[in-house]
Amino acid sequence: MAPAKKRNVSSAKIVKEKTKKAKIDPESLVTGILESKKHANDVFDLLEALQSNTEKDVISAVNACNTLFCGLLERKDLHRGKLPEEEEALSGDFTAQQKYQIFMCHRYNSCKEMLLDHLEHEDYSVKEAALCCLMKFVESECNHPLEDLDWSEHYSFPRKLFQSLVGRMLSTTTDNTLLLSRFHEYLDMADVRYYVMHTVRQNVPAVMERNKGVPLPVYQNNVFNLMSNISMSCHETVLTNFMLTQETKHEDWKAAKLNEHKRVFEKMWLGFLKYKLPTNMYKRVLVILHESILPHMSQPTMMIDFLTAAYDIGGAISLLALNGLFVLIHHHNLDYPDFYQKLYNLLEPSVFHVKFRARFFHLANLFLSSSHLPVYLVAAFAKRLARLALTAPPTALLMVLPFIYNLIRRHPSSRVLIHKPSSQDELVEDPYNMEEKDPAKSCALDSSLWEIKTLQKHYHPDVAKTAMLINKPLSEQEDDIDELLEITAFELMERDLKTPQTKNIALEFESATRLLKEGDVLHQHFCLD
Repeated sequence: MAPAKKRNVSSAKIVKEKTKKAKIDPESLVTGILESKKHANDVFDLLEALQSNTEKDVISAVNACNTLFCGLLERKDLHRGKLPEEEEALSGDFTAQQKYQIFMCHRYNSCKEMLLDHLEHEDYSVKEAALCCLMKFVESECNHPLEDLDWSEHYSFPRKLFQSLVGRMLSTTTDNTLLLSRFHEYLDMADVRYYVMHTVRQNVPAVMERNKGVPLPVYQNNVFNLMSNISMSCHETVLTNFMLTQETKHEDWKAAKLNEHKRVFEKMWLGFLKYKLPTNMYKRVLVILHESILPHMSQPTMMIDFLTAAYDIGGAISLLALNGLFVLIHHHNLDYPDFYQKLYNLLEPSVFHVKFRARFFHLANLFLSSSHLPVYLVAAFAKRLARLALTAPPTALLMVLPFIYNLIRRHPSSRVLIHKPSSQDELVEDPYNMEEKDPAKSCALDSSLWEIKTLQKHYHPDVAKTAMLINKPLSEQEDDIDELLEITAFELMERDLKTPQTKNIALEFESATRLLKEGDVLHQHFCLD
């Protein structure tokens, strides 16, 4: 029995030693490979570590691969040009150095494929490590290219690797918002920014056509997060910051030309917006449209189709679409005669309860600020707002009433809505047609603002007080409605419940500290026992 026990112990030692041997440090593998070509086969152990089930081991292997292959690229130890198959390299007429370069280049390609797969890993730290490593490969290949590219158009930028990288981040199933925010720092470099736009421009039609134009919320969200981080400077005339750091760049390299950047930027956005978007995506695009997109387009009027489609959705999206149309009308001479009719039809009872109420009335105030608007149009807006005010909450009324007063101040001809000296008899029926879509046919000028007179008996004292301002001639100074746009019911109630502070009444110059003072007349004749 004793000998058998001894054999079991020795076999356990062997298993333990094999387990220890299997756990190899990736950094030591890299050191050995770079020091001597005889350790070239150790690269298989490194690639195997990339497929580990432990996140910590994978990240360690990713960092080691970064050191190894960037070093090989710098030392020119990877095959340059068209890569032969490994079987061809073994049987062909190649030197030992060439065979080594071909062998390591195949391992480099395998590493890139594994890292691209890791961009879809469940753990974010693995994704981030793979992204940083791949971008290091892109940078190394920029300065030590492996292929002879089209020098006149793309110089030596590794387009294939970069397109694969961007394509994996634009997943159709995984929300990569966090990973794309990490990628944002690379967009400061002009060549990276150019090839991102170039890749997105090609990727979007391919994916959307494959899905027959049906919205892909996850994919389109990833694309928008990437595109919205691309900023174009209006003041920059020369591009200076590049990932490709070679001293002499070809004069025809498109990534170094600002006009090419603007051209690709415009085509990228037009290609993205021509497909139907998820409803919430329209809001996100329209919010940045007039500041981040339109100023950098050579033909901003090409956005008319997108803005018209966005208006048809209704609600706050329609208002944001009108904002974009207003920019095109005001700055780019777009002829859009139905603009104010569309704005007029957006005035519905729900407008006082939507999330974008403050933005709605801020933009409406901007749209109606011109003194050249026809009086029938101004009267129609004032009358419609007054009719809607009958059922509006107090927080909205405190903003709507000054809004109406400002319209009347800007257009004195609309004062006929307040006072009609020619009418002898009171109107039995209001001629204004609330259901009419065309403000020119609503008969607003034949009516009056009796609704404001009704609001003078409103239950809220502040509303009643504001409505009574119409009884006196309006001042020429317009009311500032910006501070009233964000008022809430809670703030209104807090203001009502707040007790007014009473002023302290001065009783004497010197405050008394005791009843009888020494030296006082009372102190001479009285004492407290």
